[in-house]
Amino acid sequence: MKKILIACFCILFCISCAKKTVPSKPNYSFGNNNSNNTVTDTATTNPANADSVKTISANTVMIISDGYGRLLTPQQNLPPDADIKYNSLQLSKGFTTQQRANLQARYHTVPPRVIYVPQQYSLSSLKGNYYIYKKKFWYWKKTDGLYYLDEKYYL
Repeated sequence: MKKILIACFCILFCISCAKKTVPSKPNYSFGNNNSNNTVTDTATTNPANADSVKTISANTVMIISDGYGRLLTPQQNLPPDADIKYNSLQLSKGFTTQQRANLQARYHTVPPRVIYVPQQYSLSSLKGNYYIYKKKFWYWKKTDGLYYLDEKYYL
């Protein structure tokens, strides 16, 4: 009876170890690193495209403040119909060093602290409006119209 149990255990162990999942290699494409490439602003060169540039920026999620306290998107780049009360003093607060270390250890990244989310990407629940950033981080809408990282991530 012991031999049968040991044999079954060995067979089960060999089968479970044989199924190894190896992630596929990412396909990176490296472009030329020429510094001579210049990019011109199409909104200033062609006024017909100026409206399309505004609609593109109004339809994307923008990072307002990163985890280090740097303001990445100025107020004039936000859509005018968003009705956001921009307080740069409050937004320039980054995570503390302990909170950044905690985020880095748990999630291997420091997510943005404040983001702007257009209405079509926003989800709602009984608790309020929210957005899930990169399928990992939950952001909640505050009274100023911006989305702040949920406190459970950095406490």
